[in-house]
Amino acid sequence: MTTGRSAGVNLRVGAEDAELSARLSEELTAFNNHATGAHDDRGLSVRVTDEAGDLVAGLVGWTWGGCAGISEVWVRADRRHEGWGARLVRAAEDEALARGCISVIVSSMSFQAPGFYRRQGYLETGSGGGLPGGHTRHHFFKELERTENVG
Repeated sequence: MTTGRSAGVNLRVGAEDAELSARLSEELTAFNNHATGAHDDRGLSVRVTDEAGDLVAGLVGWTWGGCAGISEVWVRADRRHEGWGARLVRAAEDEALARGCISVIVSSMSFQAPGFYRRQGYLETGSGGGLPGGHTRHHFFKELERTENVG
């Protein structure tokens, strides 16, 4: 649906737009890389499958400029409370460390897993309400600790 027109430029509001999302990601990555000098942005994923190859749990995120971010974490309902969430996060943190990251950021809604992130050593850095059902979004940060092998 077009909602505005000015001097040959159209403003259009719509549903999900994969092409727009990809373009914005490309443009913002270029801008951020130029502004910071960091050019090491990479996706990050951790996948757990069962013997049949079905997805049990997964995590997706990113690393860039010495920081990692967790975007999404999910564990299949019948496999929750088996420690998969903690294993996913630890694996992502280990990979972030291997990529030279010193910290991780993540957000979680109040009905999701803020307590889980606190138990994993994440510090809550802020929160904001106004979500459906009166829920809150919580933002977390964790400094990663390097462990040196002592021989």
